[in-house]
Formats: sequence, C-alpha cells, structure tokens
Amino acid sequence: MVIRPFWIRRVQQAWQRKSLIWLSGVRRVGKTTLCKMLPDTVYLNCDLPSVQRQLEDPELFYNGLSEQATVIFDEVHRLLDPSLILKIGTDAYPHIKILATGSSTLAASKKFRDSLTGRKIQIHLPPIIWPECTDTFQINQLEKRLVFGGLPEMLLADENDPTFYSEWIDSFYARDIQELFGIRNREGFLKLFRLVIRQSGSLLEVTHLSKLSGLSRPTVLAHLEAMEISHVLFCLPPFHGGGRREITRRPKCYAFDTGFVAFVNGWDTLREHERGILWEHLVLDVLRIHHPKERIFYWRDKSQREIDFVLRRGADTVDAIEVKINPDAVNLNHFQAFRALYPQGSNYVISPSIKQGYRRQFGELLIHFTSLHEWHQQNTNLQ
Repeated sequence: MVIRPFWIRRVQQAWQRKSLIWLSGVRRVGKTTLCKMLPDTVYLNCDLPSVQRQLEDPELFYNGLSEQATVIFDEVHRLLDPSLILKIGTDAYPHIKILATGSSTLAASKKFRDSLTGRKIQIHLPPIIWPECTDTFQINQLEKRLVFGGLPEMLLADENDPTFYSEWIDSFYARDIQELFGIRNREGFLKLFRLVIRQSGSLLEVTHLSKLSGLSRPTVLAHLEAMEISHVLFCLPPFHGGGRREITRRPKCYAFDTGFVAFVNGWDTLREHERGILWEHLVLDVLRIHHPKERIFYWRDKSQREIDFVLRRGADTVDAIEVKINPDAVNLNHFQAFRALYPQGSNYVISPSIKQGYRRQFGELLIHFTSLHEWHQQNTNLQ
C-alpha cells in the first residue's frame, strides 16, 4: 500500500473544522484504500448486509463507540437511509469524527433526504495527480500517466489493458447511473458518454451531441447533469464581462480521467496535439484541488484567442493560465488580448518540461513559467 500523505493531511485538516467529511470520487479511484490509511478508525463497508443490519439502530451503534472514535462509512449510499445515519452522528454525537464515501455528490439520489448543508466538508478525490505520480508513486513517465490514466489499478499496471476501461464503464452505468438516477436507456446513455469522453477538452455542443446520440436535447441535458453529479464530467464556464466579442455561454467540458479519453479515442501512442489536450486534464485536476469550481473558468473570444484556465482570485483579480507541453509555444497575443480586458492578476505557463520555475518579461507582460509540481506545492503551502 502506497501512503498518500497529501490526502491524509487534507482529511485530518478538514476534521478540525467539521466532524463530518464527505469523500467523493469515481469508483476505483482509491477512496477505500485512502480510508484504510487513516489511523485508528472504525471501518464499515456499507455494501455488506451485516453492516446494514448493524446500522438499523443508529443510536445503539453510536452509543457503542468511544467518545473520541473515528468512523468510516464506505459506500454509505448502500444504506436504506444514509442521510439519517450521518445526521444523527453529527447532531447527537459531535465528538465522533465521521467520514462517508460515495461515487457522487451527497444529494445524488432520493435516498439522501437531507444533504446535510452546513454540517459537512466535501472532499473530491481525483485520479492520481501528476505531482503524486512523481513524488509518491515514483512514476516519472508522463506518457504512461496520460495514456493509462490515474486510477491506481491501471496506473500501477505494467501493461495497458483495454478491458479495464470497458468493464469500468459497464460497472459505472450499472452501479451509479442506473441505481442512483434510474436511467434505463443503457445504450443511449453509454453512447452519449463515449461521445462526451471522445470530445473531452472541447466546447460543449448539446445539439450536435443530440444528433449523434439519437437522444432528445432535454435527455442529453439530463444525462450530462448525471455525469457531472457522478464526477465523470467537469464543465468549465466561460469567463466574460469585459468585451463584446467574448464567448459567454458555451462551457468547455473535460472527462474525469485521461486514460478513458485515450481509450475511447484509440490513442495507444500520442501525437503532440493529443499530448497537449491530455496535459490540460492533469492541470485541471490540480486546479480543482486548490480552488472551488465557482472560481475556475476558461476564456475565449470570437477571434479564437483563448486562455486555457482563468482563476478568479478576487473581485477584480484573475490569474491567466496557459497549459503547454512546450513552454516556448506560448502565444503572447492571447495573454495580451485577455489582459487588455482584465489587467489585474498573474500570468502562468504550466509545462511538464519545466523543472525549475522562472519568469520572463514581454513588454508590460510578466509571465511565470512553472511546473505543475511547483504550482501544486505553492498553493498547498498557502492553505
């Protein structure tokens, strides 16, 4: 078992603020393994009928714990009334630390009659991020991380196995989508799912997806919402407000893992353009760890000038981040067009080929060139 200190520290810091943590992430991303790394816990696998029977009387269960107990409810949505178990624990036993896991947001299904607003801290566990690959897992091959993806089982394998991805997709539909959302059109949903994965990193075209999938536009929108709730899709809104020619509505959507993007597209080896698209996914994973989704955007205007990621730091302060495999390929015109509208904030180029960060001045434009590892560490230290 490889210990993951960053995530253990994040969980322990969250417990200092609230007694209840909701740990979410797609199946097989490593939630259970992470839970078992936490010391001195009462671990309960809610898939097991014996555990479900044990929790039929929540008060009896909690009364049997020590005052300073730490309880983990793994796959808590398998219980008949999971929100009741968690609500009783936080309200009547505030001295007990609780961590509950699930593949989606807490309010994903009708089973959760109470989303426990104000009682919990939510932590989303993404696939293994690139700084963890190099520091914790001793994987220094970027190509492998991009093609194999970041689910631990696949990343740690010696060879890529296409059946892993196809079996995961079948399991995702059966155990998450069908069970939590009641979507019965398996063929239609999975066709749309693969289309979205194939186009990951592009602007969302709902009408086009509707035509290709054979699903109605309202059905496509409902299915996309289910994908977002279950963490397999992240939609990035456009940043706008300062110019008439800006894109203002269409989101840019990213799949949850590079391995599935490579699998659906049939990429065994990567060309430069494909490598760049997948590198964007790894950078976005780290941005999402350090910033709430409401602060992360992309920017594009009708002249096709674009900033990959925009971070809102304050009311008038926004950081512009360009993601490049080759840092020398940065287009200064894009930065200059953005800064003409939004002058306050820092400019970054994040590249895997940078080992030690540096700064360059281009007229009035100052750009920080950095590695993802360095950016992650700096933002970790700020928290």
